Amino acid sequence: MSYEKVKQAKETIIGTKQAVKAMKKGLVNEVYIALDVEERIIELARQTAVENNVSINYVESKVDLGKACGLRLAASVVAITV
Repeated sequence: MSYEKVKQAKETIIGTKQAVKAMKKGLVNEVYIALDVEERIIELARQTAVENNVSINYVESKVDLGKACGLRLAASVVAITV
C-alpha cells in the first residue's frame, strides 16, 4: 500500500465531506481511505465512491496518509481529482 501516488498528485481533496462533495460532482478519479479510521466516518465516502464509479484504494494509516498530503495532521480520506 503505497502513498506515492498521493504524494505525486497535482491536486487532492482532503477530508471525508469534501471528498464526497467532489465525487458527487464527478471531479474525482480515485479515492484513498485509511483503514485505521472508525467505519462510521468513512462509510459515506466508500458508498459515494461505489455509486459514482470512483476507484477506491485502501491504505493502512491515516497519519501516513496525511503526511503524504503534506499535512501534520491525519487524513481519513483523500481524493485525487481528474
